[in-house]
Parts: sequence; structure tokens; C-alpha cells
Amino acid sequence: MRKLSGVLLIDDDDTTNFLNQRLLDRMQVTDNVRTFVNGKQAFDYLYNVSNNNYEAESKNYFKPELIFLDINMPVMDGFEMLDLYERLDQSFRKHIVMVVLTTSTHPQDTANSRKYNAEYITKPLTAEKVSGLLEKHFEDTQESEDA
Repeated sequence: MRKLSGVLLIDDDDTTNFLNQRLLDRMQVTDNVRTFVNGKQAFDYLYNVSNNNYEAESKNYFKPELIFLDINMPVMDGFEMLDLYERLDQSFRKHIVMVVLTTSTHPQDTANSRKYNAEYITKPLTAEKVSGLLEKHFEDTQESEDA
């Protein structure tokens, strides 16, 4: 399977971000992982990337193909971030898979995730869960690139 262009991890728990980044590194999912501790930081980053508002040579900026987003965070929670994210240009969002990664099993949270067309996964993130997402959303892109 090809490596993704990049992954964002958005969670206010540094330990969770660290462990998830180690998992993605071990699985060799991507060479580019950025972490954010709230939705506002992540949205500001995505806004700048979507508007090419950064130094092209900067390795700190990339368009992610996969975003893991926690719901319960300070400053701006996951659903507030998703509201703003939906306002970004559709052509920018088109090839980004949004995954709500949370401890919540509340039916309203799962329903809200569907409203945003986001995958819904409960913590902890595991190799099996990552593999399932990659197979579901990215396996066919490899075949079309090879053709």
C-alpha cells in the first residue's frame, strides 16, 4: 500500500497523540504527521493549507489525506471544528478522510459524525483499526495509480 501524503492527529491529550503517532510510524502509513491539541489550531492549519498560505518549501505544511479528530477538547471541540471544516472548499476536502476518534459511545455523537460524513472509531487506535481505514478508503487509489 502506498504511503499517505500526511496525517493530522487532533487530540488534547499529548500521550494519545504520541502513542497514535508511534503507531502510524510503526505501520509506515506516512512520513508526515502533525499533532494539534485543539480544533482551532487544526482548523487554522487546514485553512492555511487550503489557501496555499504557507511557504511552499516548508516541510511543516502538507495536505493531509487522513485526519483523526477527538470530540472533547478545550478551546474548540471536534464538532465545532467540523462545522468550520465543512466551509472549506469542497475540492480541498474531497480527498481527505475525516475520522472521529473518541472514547464516547453516545448515540448522538455517532449520529453527528455521520452528518459530517466522518468515520467514527472508539479509542484506543489500533493497527487493526488503521488497517481497516486504509483498506476502505485508500486501497483502490493505489491500484488506479499503478494502472
